Amino acid sequence: MKWSKLPKQKRNQLVMVVLLTLVVLAGLGYGLIKLQFDKLAQLARQTEEAERKLGQMQEQIKRADHLEAELAEARGVLDGLEQGMAHSDSYSWIINTIRTFRVEHKVDPPQFSPSAEVGAVNLLPRFPYKQARLSLSGTAYYHDLGAFVADFENRFPHIRILNLDVERSPGTTKDQEKLTFRMDVAALVRPNPL
Repeated sequence: MKWSKLPKQKRNQLVMVVLLTLVVLAGLGYGLIKLQFDKLAQLARQTEEAERKLGQMQEQIKRADHLEAELAEARGVLDGLEQGMAHSDSYSWIINTIRTFRVEHKVDPPQFSPSAEVGAVNLLPRFPYKQARLSLSGTAYYHDLGAFVADFENRFPHIRILNLDVERSPGTTKDQEKLTFRMDVAALVRPNPL
């Protein structure tokens, strides 16, 4: 069949059929096939994201043993610190601790307030420990008092000296270099074991 031998009407019909077929194929290609390609691209992105999350989860699983070891180590350190904290009889514990520690320093025997206040820690909200607080006073030379305070707070990280008030000691000329001090001592109280 030759194109030139076809009548004009048949040629026009044939051209129209070919054009209509191309338009239908282009519509199908754009409408159905492009949508499928878009969905495939979206699925590929979702798969890539899921694989990335899976990789992160696998890394976390690999680190779980390391994290558990760190947690156990931190619990051991915390238990060790809690052993050095005041317990249920915080008043006598604080007095004994200060009296024992004072022996190493040239601080005259301190006088303690008659009782310790036990309450919530007022520095941090929802802190899991309670705080025992008592006042004490005594006399010491300037350098001895400074060494006592510095060594005390360095040795006992769970006890703080607050409201330190220092005055010149009234007395004889021999004691005129001595200072009278008053301070509050705040100690964390170990929670009762379950």
